[in-house]
Amino acid sequence: QVQLVESGGGLVQPGGSLRLSCAASGIIFSIYQMNWYRQAPGKQRELVAGITNGASPNYANSVKGRFTISRDNAKNTVYLQMNSLKPEDTAVYYCNAVRVTTFWGQGTQVTVSS
Repeated sequence: QVQLVESGGGLVQPGGSLRLSCAASGIIFSIYQMNWYRQAPGKQRELVAGITNGASPNYANSVKGRFTISRDNAKNTVYLQMNSLKPEDTAVYYCNAVRVTTFWGQGTQVTVSS
């Protein structure tokens, strides 16, 4: 059974930082492209960042220079370090694993507010 479990969300003030984690099980983690998506209320889900072994990570323009995606294949975990957070970063953040099949986590809420 495939599971993607996100953690690390919460409430943070503007300018603050959070690190999200997504622990995967039931897949050969190292061969999957791993992505972070987010969905704000009333908006479509959007790709935030993606990472594949042997390639440079990719980022949405809105988070370039502030967010960093990384992966630890030994721990079957992908991370999203989020710095200089803005209120518009408020959303549910989802982990996604893609190869032939796509798997999703349940999401973790990130709220940026003073």
